[in-house]
Amino acid sequence: MSQENKSSIGLPTLAKSTIWMINFGYLGVQTAFTLQSSQMSRIFQTIGADPNNLGWFFILPPLAGLLVQPIIGYYSDKTWLPKLGGRRLPYLLLGMIVAVIVMLLLPNAGSFGFGYGSLAALWFGAITIALLDLSSNVAMQPFKMMVGDMVNDNQKSYAYGIQSFLSNTGAVLAAIFPFLFTLFGIPNTAAKGVVPPSVVIAFYVGAAILVVTSLFTVFKVEEYDPKTYAHYHGINEDDNKEGGNWLRLLKEAPQAFWTVAVVQFFCWFAFQYLWTYAPGAIAQNVWHTANPSSAGYQAAGNWYGVLSAVQSIAAVIWSYVLASVPNNRHKFGYAGSLLLGAVGFVSVFFVHSQWLLIISFVLIGIAWAGMSTYPLTIVTNALSGKHMGTYLGLFNGSICIPQIVASLLSFVLFPLLGNSQVNMFILAGIVLVLGAISVNGIKETYVN
Repeated sequence: MSQENKSSIGLPTLAKSTIWMINFGYLGVQTAFTLQSSQMSRIFQTIGADPNNLGWFFILPPLAGLLVQPIIGYYSDKTWLPKLGGRRLPYLLLGMIVAVIVMLLLPNAGSFGFGYGSLAALWFGAITIALLDLSSNVAMQPFKMMVGDMVNDNQKSYAYGIQSFLSNTGAVLAAIFPFLFTLFGIPNTAAKGVVPPSVVIAFYVGAAILVVTSLFTVFKVEEYDPKTYAHYHGINEDDNKEGGNWLRLLKEAPQAFWTVAVVQFFCWFAFQYLWTYAPGAIAQNVWHTANPSSAGYQAAGNWYGVLSAVQSIAAVIWSYVLASVPNNRHKFGYAGSLLLGAVGFVSVFFVHSQWLLIISFVLIGIAWAGMSTYPLTIVTNALSGKHMGTYLGLFNGSICIPQIVASLLSFVLFPLLGNSQVNMFILAGIVLVLGAISVNGIKETYVN
C-alpha cells in the first residue's frame, strides 16, 4: 500500500527548546560540509590537480553518501542502545569522531612531502575527502531522522526551518574562516603544493565546533524508546525490526518521494558545478589568473568563502520568507526560488567585479533556501513512521546521484565549453531552470 494513505500520527507537541536541541549538532556537521565544499577545489588545485580532472575528486563524496545514508537509516531503524543515546544518536557519535580525525588530516594533504601534483598527494587528498564525506553523512543523517521520528506534522516545517537556520549558520562560519584568519594575520599563501595556514586552521576550528555542537545534541536529547515510538506513530513495535527490502520500499514509496526527487536531480546537478568550479571561475573572471599557487588565486579562494557566507545568509533570510508561504502555494515558492537562483548562476559568467558577485550569490542563496525548506517537509509528511530512517536514507540518493552524474558528464562538458570554469555556470543556470519547471510535477500531501 502506498504511504500516501497513512493515518494521522499522534506525536506530541514538543517544546521549541527541544526542537532546537534535536537540531543543534547540525551546525557543526554543516560547518564540516561547507569547509569541504568551499575549500575542496582550492585544496586539490593547490596540491596540483588538473582542472580537467576535478570531476574525479568530486565523484567520491556523493558516492559515499549514496551508500552510507541508506545503510545508516536501515540499521538505525532497528537500533536501540540507550547507554549510547538511543536509536539515531549512536551513529551521530560515530560519524563525529571519524569526521574530526579526517578534518585534522585533509588540509595537510600537501604537507607530507608527497610533491606537487604527485599521485600520492592527490590520492591522499581523495581518500581523506571520501572519508570526510562518509563520516559527515553518518553524522548528518540522524538529525534528519530525529525530526521525522519525534516532531509532529504541525511542527515539522518549524523543525526543518531551525535545521536550515543552523545549517546555514554553520555554512557562514566555515565559509568566512579563511578570510577572517587572513585578516588576523595568518598567512594565506604557502610553498607550491602546500595548503595555506589560513585554510588549515579553518579546518581545525571547524572540527572543534563539530565536537561541541554534536555533544550538545547527544546529552540534551532523549529519543523515544521502540514502544513509545510505535505508539506515537501508530505502527507495531515489530514493524521496523524486519528491516525492509530497499527495492520494495522504493516501489511502495509515495508519489511525493519521486516527484521531489526529479526536482532534486536538477538542483544538485547545478550546485555540484558551483562547488567544483567557483574558485577557478572567480580567479579567472576577477583576478585574471589560473595559477593555483598565485596570491590572486588564493585571494579568489578566500573571496569565494565570503560569497559562500553571503549565499548562506541570503538563504537564512529567504527561509523566513518561505516559512510564511501557505501550503497551497509551496510550489510557487519552490519554483520561484530556483528561478532566481538560475539568474544568479548565469550572472557569474558576466560579472568581473568581486563586489557585484555578492548579488549573484544572494540569488544563489535564495535557490539554496528553497532546496533546504521544501523537499524533506514534503517527503516526510507523505511517510508513515515505518522505515522512516531507511526512506530518508534512500531519498538521499536524490542528492548524491545528480552530483555523480554531473561529475561524470564534466569530462565531456568541460572540454566542449572551452575548458573554461566560468562557462560551466551558464550550464548550471540552465539546469536549475529545468528544476524550477519540474516543480510543477510535485504531488504534495498537505498537513491537516
